[in-house]
Amino acid sequence: MPPQWMRYGMVPSWQSDAMTTAVARQRLAQYTGGSGQLPMYLEQEVLSWSPEKIILKTYDLFLVSARRGDEHRMRRILSELINALNFDYGELPQRLLRLYEYCQRCVAMRRYEDAATIIAGLRQAWAEAFQLE
Repeated sequence: MPPQWMRYGMVPSWQSDAMTTAVARQRLAQYTGGSGQLPMYLEQEVLSWSPEKIILKTYDLFLVSARRGDEHRMRRILSELINALNFDYGELPQRLLRLYEYCQRCVAMRRYEDAATIIAGLRQAWAEAFQLE
């Protein structure tokens, strides 16, 4: 039987360790300006994050991108969040999908604050549910 958080579809089921590593490496790029050169200790820390923490940091990255008005990055982040959902675990992933799709529409209409408000709420709930930060 899968852990409780997976049964409810709250944490995306990563396709593979390679995908988790790729997502973490994308997050690292924000700190290096895309150069990819980070101190080894920082890279190891990010690569050791749990899937729950990766989602939390993904929400954080979306919020930073919204403040900067970086539409391209917001679209990429929402696509990552959608692609990471596991629809085998009930209704919750469907509801998250609807919220993410609504955020995509808000971004397309340049209503970044509306999308950021939704993601900020999800981020807060996520952090509380998993006692992160």
